[in-house]
Amino acid sequence: MTHRTTFSVKRMDCPSEEQMIRMALGDMPAVRSLRCNIPERTVEVWHSESHDGILDRLDTLGLESAFVGTMAVDETGPADDHARERRVLWMVFAINMFFFGLELLTGFFAHSMGLVADSLDMMADGIVYGLALFAVGGTVALKKNIARTSGYFQMALAILGFIEVVRRFTGTGEMPLFQVMVIISALALIGNAASLVILQRWKSNDAHIRASLICTSNDVIANAGVIVAGVLVLVTGSGYPDLIVGAIVFALVFEGSWRMLRLAR
Repeated sequence: MTHRTTFSVKRMDCPSEEQMIRMALGDMPAVRSLRCNIPERTVEVWHSESHDGILDRLDTLGLESAFVGTMAVDETGPADDHARERRVLWMVFAINMFFFGLELLTGFFAHSMGLVADSLDMMADGIVYGLALFAVGGTVALKKNIARTSGYFQMALAILGFIEVVRRFTGTGEMPLFQVMVIISALALIGNAASLVILQRWKSNDAHIRASLICTSNDVIANAGVIVAGVLVLVTGSGYPDLIVGAIVFALVFEGSWRMLRLAR
């Protein structure tokens, strides 16, 4: 017998978190298919056996999951278009990793911790999409090892970033180049928007237009924050706005690395 169980996932804001959920449930034999509704922050799972193991797996992601309801159904759930999904994941993976490299290099060139931190945020999303490629239409045997390595790597970079921010708060370090901060962050903002458009077209669902607004309000905060910091650097003649934004984004990266380690477990 097939059951369709609905879970609320309060912290599922973006397609990258949807991919983490799909990876977490993808190797469970009882799970036949699932559908994520980002605007409503719910996940519908078609499965056999009890839903308790599914909820336990969702809990490991730290996205505040809860059981909503379950019912017996005849259908096995929505069919997956693995070939198309793989193409979409490759595109958004490439976009995120390109801007990771661009922001990292220009961040060091411009002496901007905000840009460096934002580059790690782009890398975190890119890693999620890259991990999802292992899960599409096949086994996910390497998923946990890669997730664990990626989580520790992101965490180490975030800690090093915090150390550098603290060092610069003491008065060492050069003034960031606000022009580079604004221009590169604006380009990264466009890159994030492009990823969302690609994901919306793949879903072909009007609900994901609303989802993009939710996701943009979260993922693009870092981009907008660096732009604002660049303007404040110009207005105040101080590098503190860049350091403050950098510290905030490093904190977001650290939280993402912790979530990745939970996925690995």
